[in-house]
Amino acid sequence: MKLTSALSALARDPFHPVDLARVALLIAHDAYPQMNPWTYLRRLDKLAERIRRRLTGSLEARTAELSSFLFEECGFAGNTEHYYDPRNSYLNKVLDRQIGLPISLSLVAMAVGTRAGLPVVGVALPGHFVAKAVGPNGEQVLFDPFNGGGFLDVEGCEALVTAITGRPFDVTPEALAATSPAAFIARMLTNLKTAYLADRSHLRAARIARRLTQLLPDDPTQQRDLGLLLVQAGRYGAAIDPLKHYLISIPDADDLKDVQKIFSRALGEVARWN
Repeated sequence: MKLTSALSALARDPFHPVDLARVALLIAHDAYPQMNPWTYLRRLDKLAERIRRRLTGSLEARTAELSSFLFEECGFAGNTEHYYDPRNSYLNKVLDRQIGLPISLSLVAMAVGTRAGLPVVGVALPGHFVAKAVGPNGEQVLFDPFNGGGFLDVEGCEALVTAITGRPFDVTPEALAATSPAAFIARMLTNLKTAYLADRSHLRAARIARRLTQLLPDDPTQQRDLGLLLVQAGRYGAAIDPLKHYLISIPDADDLKDVQKIFSRALGEVARWN
Protein backbone atom coordinates (compact mmCIF):
# COMPACT_ATOMS: atom_id res chain seq x y z
CA MET A 1 0.00 0.00 0.00
CA LYS A 2 1.32 3.41 -0.98
CA LEU A 3 0.54 6.48 1.10
CA THR A 4 -1.02 8.32 -1.83
CA SER A 5 -3.40 5.41 -2.42
CA ALA A 6 -4.32 5.21 1.25
CA LEU A 7 -5.04 8.93 1.47
CA SER A 8 -7.12 8.81 -1.70
CA ALA A 9 -9.16 5.91 -0.33
CA LEU A 10 -9.79 7.83 2.90
CA ALA A 11 -10.73 10.92 0.89
CA ARG A 12 -13.46 8.88 -0.84
CA ASP A 13 -14.61 7.17 2.37
CA PRO A 14 -13.52 8.58 5.76
CA PHE A 15 -14.28 5.20 7.36
CA HIS A 16 -12.35 3.16 4.79
CA PRO A 17 -10.77 0.29 6.77
CA VAL A 18 -7.04 0.85 7.06
CA ASP A 19 -4.33 -0.09 9.52
CA LEU A 20 -3.71 3.33 11.03
CA ALA A 21 -0.30 2.28 12.31
CA ARG A 22 0.72 1.35 8.80
CA VAL A 23 -0.53 4.63 7.36
CA ALA A 24 1.25 6.55 10.13
CA LEU A 25 4.50 4.78 9.31
CA LEU A 26 4.08 5.61 5.62
CA ILE A 27 3.72 9.26 6.66
CA ALA A 28 6.91 8.89 8.70
CA HIS A 29 8.64 7.40 5.67
CA ASP A 30 8.27 10.77 3.91
CA ALA A 31 10.49 12.29 6.60
CA TYR A 32 12.72 9.24 7.17
CA PRO A 33 13.12 7.59 3.75
CA GLN A 34 15.69 5.09 5.05
CA MET A 35 13.22 3.82 7.65
CA ASN A 36 11.59 0.45 6.97
CA PRO A 37 7.91 0.62 8.03
CA TRP A 38 7.71 -3.16 8.25
CA THR A 39 10.35 -3.20 10.99
CA TYR A 40 8.13 -1.05 13.18
CA LEU A 41 4.98 -2.99 12.35
CA ARG A 42 6.78 -6.10 13.56
CA ARG A 43 7.68 -4.27 16.77
CA LEU A 44 4.00 -3.55 17.34
CA ASP A 45 3.22 -7.21 16.66
CA LYS A 46 5.81 -8.29 19.22
CA LEU A 47 4.40 -5.92 21.85
CA ALA A 48 0.97 -7.42 21.21
CA GLU A 49 2.38 -10.95 21.57
CA ARG A 50 3.85 -10.04 24.96
CA ILE A 51 0.54 -8.79 26.36
CA ARG A 52 -2.02 -11.02 24.61
CA ARG A 53 -2.26 -13.77 27.22
CA ARG A 54 -2.52 -11.25 30.05
CA LEU A 55 -5.64 -9.62 28.63
CA THR A 56 -8.25 -11.58 30.57
CA GLY A 57 -11.29 -10.80 32.69
CA SER A 58 -13.60 -7.82 32.39
CA LEU A 59 -13.12 -5.00 29.89
CA GLU A 60 -11.88 -2.75 32.70
CA ALA A 61 -9.38 -5.38 33.81
CA ARG A 62 -8.07 -5.92 30.28
CA THR A 63 -7.80 -2.18 29.65
CA ALA A 64 -5.96 -1.67 32.95
CA GLU A 65 -3.56 -4.47 32.02
CA LEU A 66 -2.86 -2.91 28.62
CA SER A 67 -2.27 0.51 30.19
CA SER A 68 0.01 -0.93 32.86
CA PHE A 69 2.02 -2.78 30.22
CA LEU A 70 2.46 0.19 27.87
CA PHE A 71 2.82 3.08 30.30
CA GLU A 72 4.54 1.42 33.25
CA GLU A 73 6.44 -1.63 31.99
CA CYS A 74 7.33 -0.29 28.54
CA GLY A 75 7.63 3.32 29.71
CA PHE A 76 5.64 5.14 27.05
CA ALA A 77 4.86 8.68 28.22
CA GLY A 78 3.67 12.07 27.06
CA ASN A 79 6.37 14.52 26.02
CA THR A 80 5.42 17.48 28.19
CA GLU A 81 8.81 19.21 27.94
CA HIS A 82 9.00 19.39 24.13
CA TYR A 83 5.39 19.03 23.08
CA TYR A 84 5.88 20.51 19.57
CA ASP A 85 8.86 18.39 18.62
CA PRO A 86 7.84 16.86 15.25
CA ARG A 87 9.23 13.51 16.36
CA ASN A 88 6.31 13.25 18.78
CA SER A 89 4.03 12.75 15.77
CA TYR A 90 6.09 10.18 13.84
CA LEU A 91 5.21 6.66 14.96
CA ASN A 92 8.70 5.27 14.33
CA LYS A 93 10.22 7.93 16.59
CA VAL A 94 7.52 7.43 19.21
CA LEU A 95 8.39 3.72 19.33
CA ASP A 96 12.13 4.48 19.42
CA ARG A 97 11.97 7.22 22.06
CA GLN A 98 8.84 6.03 23.94
CA ILE A 99 7.45 9.55 24.14
CA GLY A 100 4.87 11.32 22.04
CA LEU A 101 1.70 13.35 21.72
CA PRO A 102 -1.76 12.29 22.91
CA ILE A 103 -2.72 11.08 19.43
CA SER A 104 0.49 9.17 18.73
CA LEU A 105 0.44 7.46 22.12
CA SER A 106 -3.22 6.65 21.57
CA LEU A 107 -2.19 5.09 18.26
CA VAL A 108 0.32 2.88 20.07
CA ALA A 109 -2.44 1.72 22.44
CA MET A 110 -4.81 1.18 19.52
CA ALA A 111 -2.28 -0.78 17.50
CA VAL A 112 -1.02 -2.97 20.34
CA GLY A 113 -4.41 -3.50 21.98
CA THR A 114 -6.22 -4.40 18.78
CA ARG A 115 -3.43 -6.73 17.66
CA ALA A 116 -3.61 -8.43 21.05
CA GLY A 117 -7.37 -8.98 20.82
CA LEU A 118 -8.61 -5.91 22.72
CA PRO A 119 -10.29 -3.49 20.28
CA VAL A 120 -9.11 0.07 21.02
CA VAL A 121 -10.26 3.14 19.07
CA GLY A 122 -9.34 6.80 19.18
CA VAL A 123 -11.52 9.59 20.58
CA ALA A 124 -10.84 13.16 19.45
CA LEU A 125 -11.77 15.34 22.37
CA PRO A 126 -11.36 19.09 21.86
CA GLY A 127 -7.71 19.91 22.48
CA HIS A 128 -6.79 16.40 23.56
CA PHE A 129 -6.84 12.90 22.11
CA VAL A 130 -7.67 9.82 24.16
CA ALA A 131 -8.37 6.14 23.56
CA LYS A 132 -11.30 3.87 24.22
CA ALA A 133 -11.42 0.10 24.67
CA VAL A 134 -14.62 -1.42 23.30
CA GLY A 135 -16.25 -4.64 24.46
CA PRO A 136 -18.36 -7.09 22.42
CA ASN A 137 -21.61 -5.86 23.96
CA GLY A 138 -20.95 -2.18 23.38
CA GLU A 139 -19.39 -1.46 26.78
CA GLN A 140 -16.45 0.92 26.70
CA VAL A 141 -13.59 2.18 28.85
CA LEU A 142 -11.97 5.54 28.15
CA PHE A 143 -8.33 6.09 29.07
CA ASP A 144 -5.68 8.76 28.56
CA PRO A 145 -2.41 7.44 27.05
CA PHE A 146 -0.71 10.85 27.35
CA ASN A 147 -1.24 10.82 31.11
CA GLY A 148 -0.16 7.32 32.02
CA GLY A 149 -3.23 5.53 30.68
CA GLY A 150 -5.48 6.68 33.52
CA PHE A 151 -9.17 5.89 33.18
CA LEU A 152 -11.61 8.68 32.33
CA ASP A 153 -15.31 8.99 33.08
CA VAL A 154 -17.64 11.66 31.72
CA GLU A 155 -16.75 14.13 34.47
CA GLY A 156 -13.06 13.44 33.93
CA CYS A 157 -13.35 14.15 30.22
CA GLU A 158 -15.16 17.41 30.89
CA ALA A 159 -12.60 18.53 33.45
CA LEU A 160 -9.69 17.55 31.18
CA VAL A 161 -10.99 19.47 28.16
CA THR A 162 -11.92 22.50 30.26
CA ALA A 163 -8.44 22.60 31.78
CA ILE A 164 -6.77 22.41 28.37
CA THR A 165 -9.02 24.74 26.38
CA GLY A 166 -10.12 27.10 29.15
CA ARG A 167 -13.74 26.69 28.04
CA PRO A 168 -16.58 24.70 29.61
CA PHE A 169 -17.19 21.39 27.88
CA ASP A 170 -20.23 19.14 28.13
CA VAL A 171 -19.73 15.57 27.00
CA THR A 172 -22.15 14.23 24.40
CA PRO A 173 -22.31 10.75 22.88
CA GLU A 174 -20.96 12.27 19.65
CA ALA A 175 -17.94 13.70 21.48
CA LEU A 176 -16.99 10.22 22.68
CA ALA A 177 -17.58 8.47 19.37
CA ALA A 178 -14.71 6.68 17.66
CA THR A 179 -12.74 8.97 15.38
CA SER A 180 -12.88 8.03 11.71
CA PRO A 181 -9.60 6.90 10.14
CA ALA A 182 -9.63 9.97 7.87
CA ALA A 183 -10.14 12.37 10.79
CA PHE A 184 -7.41 10.58 12.73
CA ILE A 185 -4.86 10.98 9.94
CA ALA A 186 -5.97 14.58 9.30
CA ARG A 187 -5.36 15.44 12.95
CA MET A 188 -1.96 13.76 12.93
CA LEU A 189 -0.92 15.62 9.78
CA THR A 190 -2.22 18.92 11.13
CA ASN A 191 -0.15 18.42 14.29
CA LEU A 192 2.93 17.89 12.13
CA LYS A 193 2.22 20.98 10.04
CA THR A 194 1.82 23.04 13.21
CA ALA A 195 5.09 21.70 14.62
CA TYR A 196 7.02 22.56 11.46
CA LEU A 197 5.45 26.01 11.28
CA ALA A 198 6.51 26.67 14.88
CA ASP A 199 10.05 25.76 13.81
CA ARG A 200 9.75 27.85 10.60
CA SER A 201 10.53 24.72 8.58
CA HIS A 202 8.40 25.84 5.66
CA LEU A 203 9.46 23.22 3.14
CA ARG A 204 8.77 20.39 5.60
CA ALA A 205 5.43 21.98 6.47
CA ALA A 206 4.66 22.16 2.74
CA ARG A 207 5.34 18.44 2.41
CA ILE A 208 2.74 17.77 5.10
CA ALA A 209 0.34 20.28 3.53
CA ARG A 210 0.56 18.41 0.23
CA ARG A 211 -0.49 15.21 1.99
CA LEU A 212 -3.43 17.09 3.50
CA THR A 213 -4.55 18.16 0.02
CA GLN A 214 -4.60 14.48 -0.95
CA LEU A 215 -6.63 13.54 2.11
CA LEU A 216 -8.97 16.57 1.95
CA PRO A 217 -9.26 17.34 -1.77
CA ASP A 218 -12.56 19.20 -1.32
CA ASP A 219 -11.07 21.69 1.16
CA PRO A 220 -9.61 24.63 -0.81
CA THR A 221 -7.94 26.02 2.31
CA GLN A 222 -5.53 23.09 2.20
CA GLN A 223 -4.50 24.20 -1.29
CA ARG A 224 -4.08 27.75 -0.02
CA ASP A 225 -1.89 26.65 2.86
CA LEU A 226 0.22 24.52 0.53
CA GLY A 227 0.73 27.45 -1.83
CA LEU A 228 1.59 29.89 0.94
CA LEU A 229 4.10 27.49 2.46
CA LEU A 230 5.75 26.88 -0.91
CA VAL A 231 6.11 30.64 -1.39
CA GLN A 232 7.69 30.96 2.05
CA ALA A 233 10.05 28.14 1.11
CA GLY A 234 11.01 29.91 -2.10
CA ARG A 235 9.31 27.35 -4.36
CA TYR A 236 7.39 29.91 -6.37
CA GLY A 237 6.66 27.78 -9.42
CA ALA A 238 5.19 24.97 -7.37
CA ALA A 239 3.04 27.46 -5.45
CA ILE A 240 1.15 28.79 -8.47
CA ASP A 241 -1.29 25.92 -9.06
CA PRO A 242 -2.47 25.49 -5.44
CA LEU A 243 -2.88 29.26 -4.99
CA LYS A 244 -4.79 29.51 -8.26
CA HIS A 245 -7.01 26.60 -7.19
CA TYR A 246 -7.89 28.44 -3.97
CA LEU A 247 -8.62 31.75 -5.69
CA ILE A 248 -10.93 30.07 -8.21
CA SER A 249 -12.65 27.87 -5.61
CA ILE A 250 -13.45 30.69 -3.16
CA PRO A 251 -13.73 33.92 -5.16
CA ASP A 252 -15.25 35.76 -2.19
CA ALA A 253 -12.77 34.54 0.44
CA ASP A 254 -12.07 36.92 3.32
CA ASP A 255 -8.35 36.72 2.60
CA LEU A 256 -8.78 37.07 -1.18
CA LYS A 257 -6.71 40.24 -1.57
CA ASP A 258 -3.86 38.91 0.56
CA VAL A 259 -3.70 35.64 -1.35
CA GLN A 260 -3.92 37.47 -4.68
CA LYS A 261 -0.88 39.55 -3.71
CA ILE A 262 1.11 36.43 -2.84
CA PHE A 263 -0.07 34.75 -6.04
CA SER A 264 1.10 37.76 -8.07
CA ARG A 265 4.42 37.65 -6.27
CA ALA A 266 4.85 33.98 -7.17
CA LEU A 267 4.04 34.71 -10.82
CA GLY A 268 6.52 37.59 -10.82
CA GLU A 269 9.30 35.47 -9.35
CA VAL A 270 8.72 32.72 -11.92
CA ALA A 271 8.71 35.26 -14.78
CA ARG A 272 11.91 36.81 -13.47
CA TRP A 273 13.77 33.52 -13.71
CA ASN A 274 12.39 32.47 -17.12
